[in-house]
Amino acid sequence: MTDETDPKRLTLDGQLVKYWEREAARLDDLASRAMFKWAARGYARKAARARSLAMAGRAREAARGRKQDPD
Repeated sequence: MTDETDPKRLTLDGQLVKYWEREAARLDDLASRAMFKWAARGYARKAARARSLAMAGRAREAARGRKQDPD
């Protein structure tokens, strides 16, 4: 089984990278606007996890030899 795809075609990993980056930005915004520190810490933790998931997807895309578009 080969893992070659059309370079113009967006893979699931590519879609997930964009999703997790948007989710991290949303959670960072919620953390900055949180009224209570414990809520802000929870949002910050979730944002960090979202960034790590985006990084993992980016690594899988790089392993395929695909570059991420800077959107």
